[in-house]
Amino acid sequence: MSAGTVFVVDDDEAVRDALGMLFRTAGLTVETYESALAFLRRSKPGGRACLVLDIRMPVLTGTALQDELIQRGWRVPIVFITGHGDIPMAVAAMRKGAYDFIEKPFDDSRLLGQVLGAIEHTDRGLGAGGRARERLGRLSEREHQVLDQVLEGKSSREIAAELEISVKTVEFHRARIMHKLGVRSVAELFRECFAEGGPVT
Repeated sequence: MSAGTVFVVDDDEAVRDALGMLFRTAGLTVETYESALAFLRRSKPGGRACLVLDIRMPVLTGTALQDELIQRGWRVPIVFITGHGDIPMAVAAMRKGAYDFIEKPFDDSRLLGQVLGAIEHTDRGLGAGGRARERLGRLSEREHQVLDQVLEGKSSREIAAELEISVKTVEFHRARIMHKLGVRSVAELFRECFAEGGPVT
């Protein structure tokens, strides 16, 4: 079985070269593109693959490319990289099915780990939604309330004010939610709750 293909889309040539070397060293096939439009000119990506996508590019941004891929029905896991990210932008990308969102400067080993995880994610594919619904059913009513706020990108302090509870209580509920859903990061939490590209309720 092929180790997988990574499509790198970034308008910075130095970043493309560095990422290409990183992924090839790990035994992955790499294709690099200087723009979202250049990537869209290629044939539909398939098989075991991951798209590493800069979020701020001229003409067509990374998030605009994500929208176009969704419209075309091209299903490839996306790992966004950005130097200008913020929580609302991350929330929007994850809600639409992004695999992860990593801010520059990033750690090479972490990025590689997430890319390999995204490629493996394409193998698992079907059935994720059913598993997510089963796990979400384990949450208490209050945990569901906290989770809804987290998925809107709100901080623990904002959630505490909204639900009229202490920040410490919010943090407790967040930890319980992560434990019950079997996730270790906010990115994994989004993947669990938005399995198969849509919200799991």
